[in-house]
Amino acid sequence: MSKSDFGLIGLAVMGQNLVLNVESRGFRVSVYNRTTETMEKFIAENPGKNLHGAATLEDFVA
Repeated sequence: MSKSDFGLIGLAVMGQNLVLNVESRGFRVSVYNRTTETMEKFIAENPGKNLHGAATLEDFVA
């Protein structure tokens, strides 16, 4: 797995918009959400984006 340039915890409305904004400027972004289903849905709804979904905090900071 390649390292991300930016990471965000929390995928409520503001978190999702911030992630998409940062990614649109060419950065690889890792995301973590307390509920894994929310993170998986967000990744699935944004195919082709330079996003990495982390299921655990350990994976997020690795």
